[in-house]
Amino acid sequence: MSGNNRVYLFDTTLRDGEQSPGVSLNVEEKLEIAQQLSRLGVDVIEAGFPIASPGDFAAVKRIAGTVKGPVITGLCRAKKSDIDRTWEAIKEAESPRIHTFLATSDIHLKYKLQKSREEVLFQAAEAVKYAKKYCSDVEFSAEDASRSDLDFLAQVVESVIDAGATVVNLPDTVGYAVPDEFGHFIKEIMSRVPNMDKAIISVHCHDDLGMAVANSIAGLLNGARQVECAVNGIGERAGNASLEEIIMALYTRQSFYEKEINVKYDEIYRTSRLVSTLTGMMIQPNKAIVGKNAFSHEAGIHQDGVLKERSTYEIMSPELVGVSRSNLVLGKHSGRHAFKERMHELGYELSVEELDKAFISFKDIADKKKEITNEDLEALVKDKVLAIPERFSLTYLHISSGTSIVPTATVKLAIEGIAFESAATGDGPVAAACRAVDKITDIYGKMHDYKLNAVTSGKDALGEVVSHIEIDGKMYNGRGLSTDIIEASVKSYVNAINKYYYEKQRNREGFGSNH
Repeated sequence: MSGNNRVYLFDTTLRDGEQSPGVSLNVEEKLEIAQQLSRLGVDVIEAGFPIASPGDFAAVKRIAGTVKGPVITGLCRAKKSDIDRTWEAIKEAESPRIHTFLATSDIHLKYKLQKSREEVLFQAAEAVKYAKKYCSDVEFSAEDASRSDLDFLAQVVESVIDAGATVVNLPDTVGYAVPDEFGHFIKEIMSRVPNMDKAIISVHCHDDLGMAVANSIAGLLNGARQVECAVNGIGERAGNASLEEIIMALYTRQSFYEKEINVKYDEIYRTSRLVSTLTGMMIQPNKAIVGKNAFSHEAGIHQDGVLKERSTYEIMSPELVGVSRSNLVLGKHSGRHAFKERMHELGYELSVEELDKAFISFKDIADKKKEITNEDLEALVKDKVLAIPERFSLTYLHISSGTSIVPTATVKLAIEGIAFESAATGDGPVAAACRAVDKITDIYGKMHDYKLNAVTSGKDALGEVVSHIEIDGKMYNGRGLSTDIIEASVKSYVNAINKYYYEKQRNREGFGSNH
């Protein structure tokens, strides 16, 4: 395959993805996702929007100084102050890129920017020139490109490439395009810009009409060589093109598309689960590639066909994307070695300390469940190993509730090894327990969203509760795991409070908050 067939994967999970309603990641969570994206093998990680907040700046800076392999970029408006701030955040990266943007559609020029075409043309080129003083790799995005006048957009693209842009992104910002139209749009721009050979064209499509992946691939077929996407398709409004769907479409239909990508396919599933866990955004069961039903067959004809020959109803193997089908059953009599081996099979390389922590939790769950599944183990690791430091930990919970009595909860929390106990009433057992937690911590949260997910099936299934808790005007994702759903709910609430406390401590130490 020629070099022109190489597709570059630009991941914006940590920037556009984090703009999903209700999502808020702290610095450590962003770093964990960035490290996993590096293991997956994406080409570019957009780590955030550095000028948006001190926390965004801190996260981008930490990722740039830590994560090796991919290009690390930060987004900035076409303003000198934004560009300065972005460079300050990414300058320690192994391969830094400044990503600046300016709208080009007449509707944005008139109502948002209140600028003429001439002013926008000048500002775009000047921003790229200014960024180029800091960094050899500069990307320019023409916001709302798909609704822009083609002649004017071609002028802007030619101008920013002359100014030094190495990548030009032509996004379908509001998800209005359809595949044939978007493919033709990319082809037209390619033909109208004489210096196009000096830059890579990129596409960034939103999913408002459910066509983000199809539009992105249409762009690639018509000359684009970079595709901007997010894990699980998260992002503004209806989200972005799904990273895993782009990857597997190009892989599975390689003979048709003739495009080359460079990723570790067996890291796809783990990346998806990690992002789902840390953002608190559940993956729909029928989600392509990574949904729990993606490789399930219920119809008798399908089951019969798969048993005889998998290719009858499966166009890709679950093992390829990292879905393990190990037959080794773990239970309360399983030893440390078997547990370590299963962790290795699932892709987790734990330190001795992390293994100790996870194994203790495994034994605790094994006392309550007969058999431990891979899903249980993944949930356990994310709950215990990838969690932030706990100032507050739940050690005791007693609930008194029923149809004719006021729900009452007694809660005991350990704070730096010292036990504190309180009781409270509420509209339900979870509300009562959360009020008791408030009394102990003197931190008061308001629950905006609550999701209960059974990790596995059966009466002894682990319950995973993901909640969005507002504390001091900011949202925190809480997560709790237990075979008892009320205990899981309270753990989720305490987890959110721990995140709030941890972030507050980091602010005092000068690291900044995260939004």
